[in-house]
Amino acid sequence: MSAQKLTVAQLREFLENINFNRLVGLRLVRVHPDGATLACSLRPELMNGAGVLHGGVTATLADVAVGMAITHQLGRPRAATTVEMKVNYLRPVVAGQVTARARLLRIGSTLCCGRVDIRDSHRQLVATALVTYMLLNPGRIESHKEKPDDAT
Repeated sequence: MSAQKLTVAQLREFLENINFNRLVGLRLVRVHPDGATLACSLRPELMNGAGVLHGGVTATLADVAVGMAITHQLGRPRAATTVEMKVNYLRPVVAGQVTARARLLRIGSTLCCGRVDIRDSHRQLVATALVTYMLLNPGRIESHKEKPDDAT
């Protein structure tokens, strides 16, 4: 792992430079020695047909929280992808904001695993997740990109 980590400002910039994170409204609240905390304010576009926070937003928050924790631990952005995620939804959220506290359980040479507790504005646990990322080799990504039909 890198001795010098990204600053909180650099991590926030990295998070905000991903269009989907901006679309959902994810914010980096804090970094920890073992992880990161992100938040998302509820708004009508993030609610499901029953008027509660859409489960996909909760899953996104958990996924990105672990990704940011990994980026913080590695000291730099690194190509990675989610390979497994399990979310337990414990109670609905109807207003305020949700906060995700990610704790890294293991960073290996290929796989990284983190646990996330998601809480509402009243600090009640609303979901918990286990997320596994795979660190990618940039050379392998390039070799697997689709080539145009006429490029053989």
